[in-house]
Amino acid sequence: MNRPHRRDHNSVPIGRRVAELRASRGMSQQAFADRLGKSKSWVDKIERGVRQLDRYSVIREIAEVLRLDPYLLLGPRQPPPTTPSLDGVDGVRAALARYHDRPRHTVTAQQASQQVAHAWMSYQHARYPHLLNALPGLLDATHGTRSLLVSTYRITAVVLVKLDHPDLAWLAADRAVTAADGPTLTATATITVAQALRALGHHHLALSTALTTADTADGPAVRATLYLQAGLAAAGSGDRRNAHDLLDHAAAHADEHIGDTDPHHTGCGPAAVQSARALAAHHLGDTTEAIHRHEHLIRSDGWRRLPPEHRAAHLVDAARAYLDTGDPAQAGQALLHADRIAPAEVRSRPAARTLLAQVIQRGPAAADIARLATIVGLTRQP
Repeated sequence: MNRPHRRDHNSVPIGRRVAELRASRGMSQQAFADRLGKSKSWVDKIERGVRQLDRYSVIREIAEVLRLDPYLLLGPRQPPPTTPSLDGVDGVRAALARYHDRPRHTVTAQQASQQVAHAWMSYQHARYPHLLNALPGLLDATHGTRSLLVSTYRITAVVLVKLDHPDLAWLAADRAVTAADGPTLTATATITVAQALRALGHHHLALSTALTTADTADGPAVRATLYLQAGLAAAGSGDRRNAHDLLDHAAAHADEHIGDTDPHHTGCGPAAVQSARALAAHHLGDTTEAIHRHEHLIRSDGWRRLPPEHRAAHLVDAARAYLDTGDPAQAGQALLHADRIAPAEVRSRPAARTLLAQVIQRGPAAADIARLATIVGLTRQP
C-alpha cells in the first residue's frame, strides 16, 4: 500500500510557507498586508518568491501577525539564529539622544580628525562591533566641528543600516543634514539620507531626496553617488526606465572622477556602479541579469579596488540572487567568499545571517558552509 508523500517543511520556499500559514488562518492577502502595513502587491511578491525575505526584522513582523515563532519560517530543523552581541547599538542610541552644546571630553581638532579617518577605515573593512563601541565617544568628540560631526553622523547611519536599524539610521542621517553648513556637506549627508530611506522601504522619498541634491552637488564623485542612490531607489519601487537612466547618469559622472582620492568617502567609481546595476537588476526581478553582472564584475580589474566592505556586501547580494534562482550551493559559496573578505559582513548583519540560514535549510550543505553556520551560531556543534 502506497503511503501519501509528506512534504518536508524545510523544502518549501519561505514565501510559500507564509502563503500557506496566512491561508490557514483565514486571512486574505489584503488583510495580511493591512496588518503588516504593506501593500497587497508586496505580499503577493513575497509569497510567489519574486521578492526575497532577507531581513529578520521583517520575518519577525510577519511571525507576529501569524502568531507563531519567527524561526519556524526558516525551517524547524534549525535552532534560532543567535544575533552577535552588538550591545553597542544601545550606546549609539543613547549618544544620539544626548543634546549638549560642547563635548564632554576635550580633544584637539587634529585628534578628532584622525579618529574620524580611522572610523571610515574601520567601516571600509566592515569592523562593525568595533565601530559601535567607538561611535558614542566619536559623536561627542566631533560635536564642535561641523565637517567632522557630519562625517560621524554619516558613519553612524551607514553602520546602523547594515545592522538593520533603519529608523535609528534615518535619525543619524537627518542629523548629518542638519549639521551640514554648506552645499558639499549637505550633498554628502543627503547620500546617507537616501540610503536610510531605502532601508526603510521609502523608495520614492529616497529617489526625490537624492535627485533634488544631485543636480547641484559639487564634484563628480558626489553627483555619481547621489544618482546611484536614486537609481537603486527607482529599482526598489519597480521603476525600470528611471533606474536604468539614473544609473547611466551615475556611470557618466563616475567616469569623470579621476584619481584614487575620495575626500568625501563616497566610495563611488565604475566598479561601484557595476555593483549597483547588478543589485538594481535583482530588485527589478531580472535575476539572471543580476547574476551575469555579478560574475562579470568579480572578474573585472575594478573589483579589487572596491573596499572590503563593498565587495563583501556585493557578494551577500549575489548570494540572495543565487538563492532566488534555486542555487543554494552558489549562494553558499558567495557567502563564504564574503566571509573571507570581511567576516562581520556575514557574521554581524542580520540579512546575511538570514541568507545563510536559508542555505543551510535547503541542505545538505557543503562542509565549509556548515562550518560557517556553526561559527555564526546557526547550527550546533556535534
